[in-house]
Amino acid sequence: MDITRLQLFLRIFAIGPMSAVFAAMLPVEVMDRIHRAIGLGPMPSGPIVEYLARSTSMFYAIHGMLLWYIASDLRRYRDLFRFYLWISLLFAAGLFLTDLSAGLPLRWTLAEGPIVGAFVAVIMVWFGHVSRTSRG
Repeated sequence: MDITRLQLFLRIFAIGPMSAVFAAMLPVEVMDRIHRAIGLGPMPSGPIVEYLARSTSMFYAIHGMLLWYIASDLRRYRDLFRFYLWISLLFAAGLFLTDLSAGLPLRWTLAEGPIVGAFVAVIMVWFGHVSRTSRG
């Protein structure tokens, strides 16, 4: 696989987190319906809950935008991308531990941190291969 395919893959992936910007704008009533629909019961109310829901969504959107930007020139941003991948692994571990301590359903806990970690590990291997085989 060449660097162009990796760039395309990363940009396609980045669309998901970038779309979280729309979740940050959802009315609280819609957030509550989603919360119920995914089996978490009624969404707690209060300013901190709304703040955390919106700021987390914005964080994910920024994460996607950063990945989109880095993917534009992986040779130029090679060191930044490596750093990004390592902190993403730490983020995956943090998600897993947070999900466990928060008592989220097991399917959620296993579908978030471990999958993010595995995905990042695959990208690290792919990027390592591309970095060794490409000039620049």
